[in-house]
Amino acid sequence: MRLIFAGTPEFAAAALRALLAAGHDIPLVLSQPDRPAGRGMKLKMSPVKEVALAAGLNVAQPENLKSAEAQQLIREQQSEVMVVAAYGLILPQVVLDLPRLGCINIHASLLPRWRGAAPIHRAIEAGDSETGITLMQMDKGLDTGAMLTRAALPISPDDTTGSLHDRLAALGAAEIVRLLPDLAAGKVSATAQKDALACYAAKINKDEARLDWSLPAVELDRRIRAFNPFPGAYGLLDGNPLKIWQAQVVPGSGIPGSILALTDGELLIACGDGTLSVSEVQKAGAKRLPTDVFLAGHPLKPGDLLT
Repeated sequence: MRLIFAGTPEFAAAALRALLAAGHDIPLVLSQPDRPAGRGMKLKMSPVKEVALAAGLNVAQPENLKSAEAQQLIREQQSEVMVVAAYGLILPQVVLDLPRLGCINIHASLLPRWRGAAPIHRAIEAGDSETGITLMQMDKGLDTGAMLTRAALPISPDDTTGSLHDRLAALGAAEIVRLLPDLAAGKVSATAQKDALACYAAKINKDEARLDWSLPAVELDRRIRAFNPFPGAYGLLDGNPLKIWQAQVVPGSGIPGSILALTDGELLIACGDGTLSVSEVQKAGAKRLPTDVFLAGHPLKPGDLLT
């Protein structure tokens, strides 16, 4: 098919690579403008732009799609469909109407559950047992369009946002490649979402990453995994942030936030209900370390308190 692709992060880049491998004609790729990144704050191109340029594709990076120039560029491609994945810009109705078969979004949840910006984080944080990919016909609402297909994926007890992201990106790439031939042949039917079952996956705020030790260990474990790799869950130790990247729930009780034991590199921290056994941590400005390596250079003792 002749299609326009719109996306920005690695999640979208996986789909673009799959579409290229499947032999689709992609005359235009849309991605967000290059942004400053890293310690030097140098301009960095998006993963989608990197893939597109490596494949010799034409890339456009408008600040928005409201301008007549951006809309004319899309119109000139005479594409059959636009595939959108984590693009990050709103598509006005005029743009939604330009491709003959409309705009298809690759969304990382089983809609209508977890509409919005952070569906992977929120599914783990909520303790969902499964998530998945929904391909939907985009409309003017926020992830409210009719569903073309859904594919489910279990969430394992040790999944982080990072690990689940990679599996969902691969699933989304496979699903869009599978869907497009049927879409072109008119074999795809759309199913309206049930709005009463919808919930919203709000964008992650860094302020959420501080752990409240009065909460149950099970809930804190989910937050640690949901905020890995971004923004990283943390507690304060002597007033300084200590990021906690990996932990598991174990029996035990004590004053919430207090260190219960440090034996054989095991760091046990009491929670409101239950205890966390922490296996990977990071001080501000330092590297992520296994707990036993961290403790060798940072002596702690039972009774020390994280807040």
